[in-house]
Amino acid sequence: MIEVILLAIALAMDAFAVSIGLGAKAQKYSHQYVRRLAIYAALYFGIAQGVMPLIGYLLGAALLGWLAAAAPWIGGIILIVLGGKMLYEVFTADESDADSDELDVNDDAISTDGKTGVVSSNYRAHTNHRHTNHGHINHRTMFTLAIATSIDAMAAGFTLNLLALNAWLACLIIAVVTAVFGGIGVYLGRRSGTWLEEKAEVLGGMVLIAIGIKVMFFG
Repeated sequence: MIEVILLAIALAMDAFAVSIGLGAKAQKYSHQYVRRLAIYAALYFGIAQGVMPLIGYLLGAALLGWLAAAAPWIGGIILIVLGGKMLYEVFTADESDADSDELDVNDDAISTDGKTGVVSSNYRAHTNHRHTNHGHINHRTMFTLAIATSIDAMAAGFTLNLLALNAWLACLIIAVVTAVFGGIGVYLGRRSGTWLEEKAEVLGGMVLIAIGIKVMFFG
């Protein structure tokens, strides 16, 4: 069970980082808007993060019979690569991306009251957003962010075949943990800005690498 909780926390870090960015850009807006944003972040990120590893698990289960002997190594390598990818993207991020407060106006928008902002994160290409006069959060953008931050979870879902736990329960745990981090991240971002973003991704990468090593060498 502890492995699944750690895996859930690690996989939630991308969504957590994006939520922090969203909250940081909502600092000047009403408590009602922030509350709605936090609810949407929890729902979208939680559901996507719960479904994606289930897909990975089902695909992995279909192949497990052929790959039984190599499965621990394959699963471990997947987690190590995903963790390394998170760390690589943090430490090689362009300064212009980390420091950018400019708006790249596009159709993937989050609306509020005529002010603008951009989210800087592991998925910066997916996170640009704008504010309009209507005070409504654009669901298409939240869906895009949810998919972008959960793609890695599908690959990680393969490793659920190697853990002594019901995969459906594991995916539910991952979904709940991500939802909690997503909602909290918006409020943390509103209070503290974006300085926690990279720290969250570093933590997630290190945990994934540790779990990968454990799966490979310690079963």
